[in-house]
Amino acid sequence: MKNKKKLGIFIGMVVTISGLVFWLWPGKLMVDALKPEADGSKPYAIILGAKVNGKTPSLSLRYRLESAVAYAHAHPHVTFILSGGQGPDEDISEAEAMWNYMVEHGIDEDRLVLESTSTSTYENLVNTKKLLPEGVHEVTIITSDYHIARARMIAKKLDLETDIVAAKTPASIKAQQQFRERLALIKTKIVGK
Repeated sequence: MKNKKKLGIFIGMVVTISGLVFWLWPGKLMVDALKPEADGSKPYAIILGAKVNGKTPSLSLRYRLESAVAYAHAHPHVTFILSGGQGPDEDISEAEAMWNYMVEHGIDEDRLVLESTSTSTYENLVNTKKLLPEGVHEVTIITSDYHIARARMIAKKLDLETDIVAAKTPASIKAQQQFRERLALIKTKIVGK
């Protein structure tokens, strides 16, 4: 009986420590990834897609686009690659929705490049890298603050040097996304995608 109790305590400790590691380690990665902030020194910026409701950007995507528009106005020499495919419940691709928003907010079409086939963060970055001019290995990533760490981790594996523009996360989904992203970071660290 005494050994079973000790085993139960040991298993409880292992589970608790594993839970803390699961929560704290990805959380540290998420905070550390928020630097360096973009300063306009990289000629290309990638806006990572998010859900489109019909033809309208979701709140998450709209926050990314608001950050991108502000960055575009502050740095008129930067070209933007709008990266995101079309889901089965979307009327247009995420890239097309981003294009429409950027143009409606005064960004010249000449500064926008569409990448409308990707279905994941990994594909966003792989497909975008193919669109960069030869010899360009530095980009700015524009995405939600919770998503930055994983995007930068993947970019690094693709030999891209990055800085970031972090968009805020809608309060209504923040807790859910923080949890989901921790799982995604662990998966990315293990399998590379």
